[in-house]
Parts: sequence; C-alpha cells; structure tokens
Amino acid sequence: MVRRAINLTEKLFLLLIAGFTVVAMGQEILLFIANRKVELKDLLLMFIYAEVLGMLTAFYSRQRNLILLPLFIAITALSRLIILQGKEAHAVVLLYEGGAILLIAAACWIISRMCGLE
Repeated sequence: MVRRAINLTEKLFLLLIAGFTVVAMGQEILLFIANRKVELKDLLLMFIYAEVLGMLTAFYSRQRNLILLPLFIAITALSRLIILQGKEAHAVVLLYEGGAILLIAAACWIISRMCGLE
C-alpha cells in the first residue's frame, strides 16, 4: 500500500515536471516570436528542455542507466553558460567550466563502460 502510494506520487510529480517543461518551452517560443530573433543560447535552452522531457520519459518507463541523462543535461547547461558569458568571462572561469565538462564527460564514459553501453 505504501509502495503503491509512493509510486503514484512519483508518477504525478513526473507528469507535473513534464507539464511545466512544456509550458516553459511554450513561453520560450512566444519570446522567439515576440523578439523575432532566435540565438544559439535560446536553442541550447530548448535542447535542455528536450533533454528533460527525454529524461522524464526514461524515468517513467524505468529504463536502465538513468544517471547518464542528467549528466548529459549538465554538459549542455555548462556549454550554454560558457556561451552566455561570451568574451567578458575570465579565462580561469572558462577553464574551470571546461574542466567540469571534461570531468562529466569522463564520468559518462566510465559509467557507460562499466554498464556495457559501449
């Protein structure tokens, strides 16, 4: 009984997150239309939204190796951060962010090797 309630609550929250993600995507699309301009940072944000929906689908269907999906989202988010900072960012900050991307990518590679996802 408790297990079923927790499972139902989890599915409800997944649906809420999916709904909010779709709403956020819609708001971004409306901004594109209002601004009559789409930039690379906007496309990367839309890609993050799409990855979140993909992760929700994986959680809902209980696919294996779910840890990789949030790591891919983190890589995309860090890449977007680097792009948003532009030329104003200090070189050290860019090195740290690039290093974080490298570490996350290495973690993805290690996890995929350990789980036989080659």
